[in-house]
Amino acid sequence: MATAKWRWPVLFALVTYMPAQAWAQGASVDAARKEGKAVIYGTVVPQVMGQIQNGFETKYGIKTEYWRADATKVIDRVLTEWRSGKPGFDIVIGARGPLALGKEERVYAKYSPAAAATFPAKFKDKDGQLIAWRITPVGILYNTELVKATEAPKSLDELLDPKWQGKISMPDPSRHASTAQYLWNLQQVKGDKWMDFAKGLAKQKPMLVESYSSVPNVIVRGEAHLGISYIQYTGQTKGPIGFASIEQVFADPSDAALSAKAMNPNAAKLFIEYLCSAEGQKKVAETGEFVLSPGVYPAIKGADKIMSNLYMMEDPSAETLAKIQGEFRQMFLAK
Repeated sequence: MATAKWRWPVLFALVTYMPAQAWAQGASVDAARKEGKAVIYGTVVPQVMGQIQNGFETKYGIKTEYWRADATKVIDRVLTEWRSGKPGFDIVIGARGPLALGKEERVYAKYSPAAAATFPAKFKDKDGQLIAWRITPVGILYNTELVKATEAPKSLDELLDPKWQGKISMPDPSRHASTAQYLWNLQQVKGDKWMDFAKGLAKQKPMLVESYSSVPNVIVRGEAHLGISYIQYTGQTKGPIGFASIEQVFADPSDAALSAKAMNPNAAKLFIEYLCSAEGQKKVAETGEFVLSPGVYPAIKGADKIMSNLYMMEDPSAETLAKIQGEFRQMFLAK
């Protein structure tokens, strides 16, 4: 009877263990071509993702289907589909903070692309589930026609100058997980006073938008003079836009993660390999992005300095994120 008692746990362990070993194997090009496509949910703007998709499809003849939204909506859809037992994605791409929420529900399979072997170790996920392929530095962007370079903020604290009240744009931190994560990480340089900074920022009555990608357009249109967003958007947005040279630049790796229940696992792995390859990284850098391939930089002045002086963002737990977003709701939206 003792044997019968342990039969089901042992079988369960074998069933759950064996796929993990299978997922760890590399991509088969022939199998990927038989699958025919990879389905991707992500946050990457179309002009960047389009270059990656075109390069991949041309190289391998495998189609990609891409659905894009901001970080919060992407992870919400991923978790909703996962919990329903009907995940429609093979790959998820986005900032590490929001994507990390999927780890708690075992959404992702472990995968180590050979192409990423030379990437800096500090950007790698210790659990092997999130595959870093670029870095997204968050800084202060400004309209170069409305703000002179000499007048642009030299530090984050200068955003709290009364002259900028009503002239700042940023994603709504009560809804946008990446912005909430950014503000929470300021405790690395401000200690317990990080929340005082957030309160001061709320008092500036910023124009709240949906995501980081919305900020540059608001700035170029002159609806805001300054904004908190990704630095790479300065090279990807047409119009009078630049970024302020501040020392405290925080960044989160942008990751690709393989679904533990991918319908097209080989095509998904092959796409991730391409994303991390020398060819893929060069294509991404040419769009103005900061990539992790050593010595490859976007055509942005001071890109090498930015990469060498970054503060790495940490990931708040789901409970911490929910708590601080509730506090931000009171700060930024209370009338």
